[in-house]
Amino acid sequence: MASAVQQNVENWKAKLDKVLHEKNGFTDLLEKVEQKTGVRRLYLAIGLFAVVVLYLMVGYGAQFLCNFIGFIYPAYTSFKAVESTNKDDDTVWLIYWVVYSFFALLEFFTDIFLFWIPFYWLLKCIFLVWCMAPTSYNGSQIIYYRFIRPFILRYEKKIDSAVDRASEAAREVKKKMK
Repeated sequence: MASAVQQNVENWKAKLDKVLHEKNGFTDLLEKVEQKTGVRRLYLAIGLFAVVVLYLMVGYGAQFLCNFIGFIYPAYTSFKAVESTNKDDDTVWLIYWVVYSFFALLEFFTDIFLFWIPFYWLLKCIFLVWCMAPTSYNGSQIIYYRFIRPFILRYEKKIDSAVDRASEAAREVKKKMK
């Protein structure tokens, strides 16, 4: 049993090491740090991950770090998707932002209770990473297609009607302000 676990850990480390040797800005930075310190980039990445996890658990400003992680990568890749000619990636990131928005709204109304959940910011960060992960078991896709989409489709006419009434009221206010 221990041998199987050890083999899984070695496989995981080999896959991670392979990813850390792909060319991108992050791995270029890791390469420079690796050269200056003599510490393998695999261990640098694992150490950075451990620091981020620990900070999300007990650090001051963990909320900012969590929201930064859940926003910065998706925002940049959304920009890249909009600028590309491929429209499938636009849909992927629009779904992420729908789920992110839904979660942010839910979080706003339940904030007083969420405060009492231990390691909430770590759990939220894990959730957001799952929602943005480029895997077949992507959290955004699952939540959108299982929960949000059926709910919106069920109430779409009522929502459209409410939006139309609100738009008309806004136009009336604008007319009166002129």
